[in-house]
Amino acid sequence: MEHHHAGAHRVDLVVYPGFKALEAIGPMSVFDYANVHLRQKGLPDGYMVRVVASQAGLVPSDTLMGLQASHTLAQVEAEGTGCTVLLVGARHIEQVLAASPELVDWVARVAPGVGRMIALCSGSFFLAAAGLLDDRRAATHWSVAGALAQRYPRVQVDADAIYVCDEIKDSDGMRQLWTSAGVTAGIDLALAVVEHDFGHALALQVARDLVMYLKRPGGQSQFSVSLAAQATQHSAVQAAQQWVLEHLDQPMPLALLADKAAMSERNFRRVFQQETGCSPSSFVENARLERAKQLLENLGSLPLKTVAAKVGLGSEQALRHLFVRKLGITPVAYRERFGD
Repeated sequence: MEHHHAGAHRVDLVVYPGFKALEAIGPMSVFDYANVHLRQKGLPDGYMVRVVASQAGLVPSDTLMGLQASHTLAQVEAEGTGCTVLLVGARHIEQVLAASPELVDWVARVAPGVGRMIALCSGSFFLAAAGLLDDRRAATHWSVAGALAQRYPRVQVDADAIYVCDEIKDSDGMRQLWTSAGVTAGIDLALAVVEHDFGHALALQVARDLVMYLKRPGGQSQFSVSLAAQATQHSAVQAAQQWVLEHLDQPMPLALLADKAAMSERNFRRVFQQETGCSPSSFVENARLERAKQLLENLGSLPLKTVAAKVGLGSEQALRHLFVRKLGITPVAYRERFGD
């Protein structure tokens, strides 16, 4: 079902010196393309984006470009917050937090009146500092996920999620907190916002304009197992990883993997853990899960027993157990949600 709104969603895009340019421009482009397609259908614009900063005027980014802020934080607070506030991240978020305590205070003050608060990448630190993410799941850029968890231990940091949407129901009504992974993940989040507001068809049109995949909420990952294998520096470990990826339908005893790396089992396990941060068995399990997800997404008619066999799991029950344990969702439910 499509969801058309009589009035445009106001999006207050909050920037500050050193903000990540792509994280601002990406979502702006998504909302602009959404407006274009709505006009083509004879409908009014769905989004009105405003650039907001502590002071009006040109705000420099982390690149050669800057954005012209038309409104100030004080103006937005005085006139009443809109339905969406979007905060972008910075390369050196700790320095920005130290230099801009007033921004954290502003977020804390306006949050109760904001229908949808969005923080992209390391922008999640602003929400965490304001206490909005306490006891809530949140995403951020993988490179600062550890720092976010350490600095704000009450935040349930999901270091692997593309984006997270958490709904809050209190005396002020229903509100949403969105957080995303880094840089281009902000585009994925913005597409999800368009899908939430106006339906799947419009979001898909915008994604095609941007030559993007339309990623869907839940179960998506910042990382791929094959990418992790490419990043491994140790040639013997990388050779074993590559063999795993090419033979997922086969048994993977530790002795066999150690032999592929020309090491003893004990040494292979130690070096593998040191090089990759996970055990050989965890790597195999994650590779099987990722391949199974791909099969369920792209080959919807494939029987679950066949999927299990193709990824080296002995039975449909073993496949189900893996999905529930790792994703909290059954293979059938995953296919219904993500399959083409």
